[in-house]
Amino acid sequence: MLLGLSIRDVVLIDRLDIAFDVGLSALTGETGAGKSILLDSLGLALGARSESGLVRPGAAQLSVAAEFALPPGHPATAMLAEQGLEAGAGELVLRRLVGVDGRSRGFVNDQPVSVGFLRQLGASLVEIHGQFESHGLLDQSTHRGVLDAFGGIDGTAAAAAWQAWRDAARQCRDSAAALAKAQAEETWLRQALEELNALDPKPDEEGELAARRKLLMHSEKLIEGMNGAVLSLSANDAVEGNLRAAQRALERVADRAEGRLDPIIAALDRAAIETAEALNLLERVSSSIDLDAGTLDKVEERLFALRATARKHGVEVGGLAALRAGLASQLAALDAGADGAARLAAAEQAAKAAYRAAAESLSKTRRAAAQRLDKAVAAELPPLKLDKAAFRTTLAQMEENQWSEQGMDGVVFEVTTNPGLPPGPLAKIASGGELSRFMLALKVVLARTSPVLSIVFDEVDQGIGGAVAAAVGERLAILAERLQVLVVTHSPQVAARAAHHWHVAKTAAGKDGTVARVTALRPAERREEIARMLAGAQVTDQARAAADSLLATTG
Repeated sequence: MLLGLSIRDVVLIDRLDIAFDVGLSALTGETGAGKSILLDSLGLALGARSESGLVRPGAAQLSVAAEFALPPGHPATAMLAEQGLEAGAGELVLRRLVGVDGRSRGFVNDQPVSVGFLRQLGASLVEIHGQFESHGLLDQSTHRGVLDAFGGIDGTAAAAAWQAWRDAARQCRDSAAALAKAQAEETWLRQALEELNALDPKPDEEGELAARRKLLMHSEKLIEGMNGAVLSLSANDAVEGNLRAAQRALERVADRAEGRLDPIIAALDRAAIETAEALNLLERVSSSIDLDAGTLDKVEERLFALRATARKHGVEVGGLAALRAGLASQLAALDAGADGAARLAAAEQAAKAAYRAAAESLSKTRRAAAQRLDKAVAAELPPLKLDKAAFRTTLAQMEENQWSEQGMDGVVFEVTTNPGLPPGPLAKIASGGELSRFMLALKVVLARTSPVLSIVFDEVDQGIGGAVAAAVGERLAILAERLQVLVVTHSPQVAARAAHHWHVAKTAAGKDGTVARVTALRPAERREEIARMLAGAQVTDQARAAADSLLATTG
């Protein structure tokens, strides 16, 4: 539930800290006193669109923070976990800062988050309903989701079948396109593949050929240098013989040197061994170098052929082998021809049939949920003085190009307010006062399955009065038994039903200009406010008596 709201520098509100409680809370005051600013502030904390014009004149930025208590298992907990955030001890604070330059920042438990995440999180906590809102239940595109949420409908099977159908359709399209392309290029494909098969390129061949070519181009000088080295090392045992002679001379006197000559003898031994190894390596390398001029010609011919073919096809030499495999695959597909296309087309039709079956099963479940929803809403209409009205959830199969992972159903909530007249969309059939009551009936029913903790109604009683307003107040009180409900109202009948009553008023604050103040009303103050709402500007004793009667009746 919403525990509190802190507002700083939002239009007429310079500083406000308000604590909320369970049940029904009413917010009253003269028109223009600042009630809408309070709701705008709450909306900002919940991620609503911001405007720099909301910043109080003279302030650098506005700040709003909404504090919530989360029950165990609430969906917001999983949302927080996905972002690496925690709800400490079940407490959650959503904060929003907006500067005079329009820049906006969001925070959850003092950790920075995107405004989009703030909005997503806020939608699971609070629902704000205004009489003429252009979204929510007045938006027909939301009706299917509302019905699914009410019915606890699992659409994962249809979604999986939809994806399988999309994948099969894509494969079919890709295959058809590849086949058409292959057919148009068949002659070129066969010639190109013949050329590549004759060339038989290997993935790493270019590097090996280039290195061998470089070696062959300098082979004579390499052989000359290596022969000179061999001669210097081996002539008359010049090097190794001298090393061994020196080693033997030291070994003869080593026992008299108390070990001082041992490292030298070991070093001479290693040098002799390394010299012999160097001679062996030189002879091996020398014998491996091909001095045949024809070998260089063959290497260059192969290398240049590979590079010319790569340029011709617009690929790197290393990509020729992959190109060859790709061309072979295209020709294989071409040779398979219509058989492969037919198999993929059949697979697509099978996937489509599976999707239709899953979607029809989903539709059946939705129709059952729609009947339950219609029955539940119908039970709420008479207490709201809509005895002759009717509510109907209409399901119709959409055109194939509108099918989706959510199924084939178009869902629309329709109403009729007079017997004998055909039902129509909520927004078009009902008047302002009727629309408010239809919405309230839906909210009462949907609250049984909604994850939101709090619902805010902005003038849900507009356009009604008397017994109808009293009925609205009663249904709001019933809704508040399940959820925390905050209502902005001009109706004394609704305000009298509230467990908590707040009054909003504008007042002059000296150099700070006009500010809005929100006051929690004590019993005597509440009586006076309801009397004002009944009588207008001039509160009479009769109005106070009527307020007493109203409070006694609703209490």
